[in-house]
Amino acid sequence: MNKKAELACVYSTLILVDDDVAVTGEKIQTILKAANVDVESYWPGLFAKALEGVNIKELITNIGSGVGKAPAAAPAAAAPASTESAPAKEEKKKEEPEPESDDDMGFGLFD
Repeated sequence: MNKKAELACVYSTLILVDDDVAVTGEKIQTILKAANVDVESYWPGLFAKALEGVNIKELITNIGSGVGKAPAAAPAAAAPASTESAPAKEEKKKEEPEPESDDDMGFGLFD
């Protein structure tokens, strides 16, 4: 599939999702025909099948959240019950050695 056809399938899918229309191969093909874009006949169906069961709006809105990131509510639920454990965590952070800079190794960028 060339890049033009791939982008056309993506854009047609986004149009369908934005209009709250179910993404199907036939509907993608209809938009592609209206846009005068020629793709192999099986691509819209495969593209729709790949997106089956995927909440595309949620996928788009969570792009910057990263993989494996905890939900926003989790840190509040995992907050310590007392304030005694908070200083211990701060002490652990202070004990970690700081990374050495290039100047400490005897060479620097502008020597």
